Amino acid sequence: MREMMAKGLKTTVKEELDLNDLFKGRSDVIHAGPLHVSIEVTGHDGYITAEGELSADLELACSRCLEPTKERTVIPFYEQFKPTEKDSSDNEESDEDEKDEFVEVAGDKLDLKPYLEESLLLFMPFAPLCDKDCKGLCQVCGQNLNEHTCSCKNEKIDPRFAALKDLFKE
Repeated sequence: MREMMAKGLKTTVKEELDLNDLFKGRSDVIHAGPLHVSIEVTGHDGYITAEGELSADLELACSRCLEPTKERTVIPFYEQFKPTEKDSSDNEESDEDEKDEFVEVAGDKLDLKPYLEESLLLFMPFAPLCDKDCKGLCQVCGQNLNEHTCSCKNEKIDPRFAALKDLFKE
């Protein structure tokens, strides 16, 4: 890492990362293809930048009907790294803004994998849908309303007026 900063080296990282361990035990992710990484890492005077793009093909459960839906996620990636300083007590106030801009890394090697996985998790769809007009599941019987309609009564009564619902029945 220090050598890359000192010499101003530039390298390109093109890899595929396996995502099985990242999504292990999650029921909302049915299948995850590899994470395609295409990043350019550049050394500067005192810091390193990593900039590029991540992409992954995901098969997620629809948030309304739970049917599988495929999503192609493309994520822009930009991060700045710098080595941790041994004596940071001198300029704590002046370095506060700088701490927000840089990720401090201990040691001489930079492992990008945790930062790449974090970016993927942050950019994943919050509520994936199989279709924008998905009707979801019946709240009473669980029938997928996209396939069939059910005969359940789904009257929504305001709980404040629930005592009055039988007022006019004879």
